[in-house]
Amino acid sequence: MKYIKTLIWLLLILIIGFGGYYYFKTKSQNVVHADHLQKIYTCSMHPEIIRDAPGNCPICGMALVQKSTESAELDTDDLNSVIQPTDQFIVGDYNTTTAIDSTIKKEINLPGIIAYNPNSATSIAARISGRIEKLYVKYKYQSIGKGDKLFEIYSPELLTEQQNLIYLIKNDAENNTIIQAAREKLLLYGMSENQIANLEISKTINPIISIFSPVNGIIVDTENKEIAGIMPNNALSTESISVKEGSYIQKNVTVFKLLNTNKVWGVFNIFEGYNRLIIKNMTIEITPETDANLSFKGKIDFIETQINENEKTNRFRVYLDNNLKLPIGTRLKGVLSSKKIKGIWIKKQSYITLGSKQVVFIKNEKSFYVKEIKTGIEINDYVQILSGLTLQDKIAENAQYLTDSESFVKVK
Repeated sequence: MKYIKTLIWLLLILIIGFGGYYYFKTKSQNVVHADHLQKIYTCSMHPEIIRDAPGNCPICGMALVQKSTESAELDTDDLNSVIQPTDQFIVGDYNTTTAIDSTIKKEINLPGIIAYNPNSATSIAARISGRIEKLYVKYKYQSIGKGDKLFEIYSPELLTEQQNLIYLIKNDAENNTIIQAAREKLLLYGMSENQIANLEISKTINPIISIFSPVNGIIVDTENKEIAGIMPNNALSTESISVKEGSYIQKNVTVFKLLNTNKVWGVFNIFEGYNRLIIKNMTIEITPETDANLSFKGKIDFIETQINENEKTNRFRVYLDNNLKLPIGTRLKGVLSSKKIKGIWIKKQSYITLGSKQVVFIKNEKSFYVKEIKTGIEINDYVQILSGLTLQDKIAENAQYLTDSESFVKVK
């Protein structure tokens, strides 16, 4: 029994001894291997040259530089690793430039469209209560000219007031004050001077009064949502208006509206980020798509504060006198010179975008290292620098060229 226990203890000691020997030997080999990897040298111009000790390149004579090691392949958020995980510097002689502190403005081309101006819409209402006997307007978006007859209305009140005027003329002709008051009341009810004159001559009562259009325009219902925009897709359909012949209407209640085609909006879209370049009353040159040789100028009257999330654009309006009789929905091209923006700028080719980050390559002696910057708006060939770069920093003139370079090495 004692012999068995002794044998077991000897086996345990041997197992522990061999395990410890294997562990320390493996660790030592890894250290030697890592140390060996850290002493690999290469030529920045001829990366195929690899040596395990410092020296000169046998091809060009340049001093060899230490190459990156496998042990450096660690996960990191450093921007140098974003470009190539094993590299931190670019060695080479590349053209450099610096940021400039300047004021820049931009000529912006903007798409636009002719739209209704709801502020110039005219409400059509009767000045007296009654029943519509005859309706000359049939459909939505029907074009109406100034002076066109819209509808005829029968009114008991109008009948009574006409009878009062005829009675006064027949029985109290010398009472000019009362007769004139009766005339003015009929004028307020919508009768014209000629109609009243004919009534006094003929002594014939007509309880039906005609309502005429005061302006040129397009017919829409009072509940239409399209008033503040362009004509909807069904604008050319034969959809009837809501009011019908035989409908009763109340005094001063709007029956329908006339959208004025002489007073319109030019509505333009500007991309998000560029809205800071425009201000109210800025002059814009406008050209309709239908005639590239025709152009006119307007001023920005209103800039909307809300961004269209689908198109990522902001809208502004130009109030226009439509002397050219451009149809609603006509596409426009707007050209304006933006206000001047002061800031620090670099050429667009001097930076690159890596996902959500923008970077430049800054020169440090004979090498370049990458640095994150914050950019603003782009104007012409320049991009605005918000942070990350100073006027003294020398950066690679062409960042994309360095990204494609074969000269990525690690310098310690």
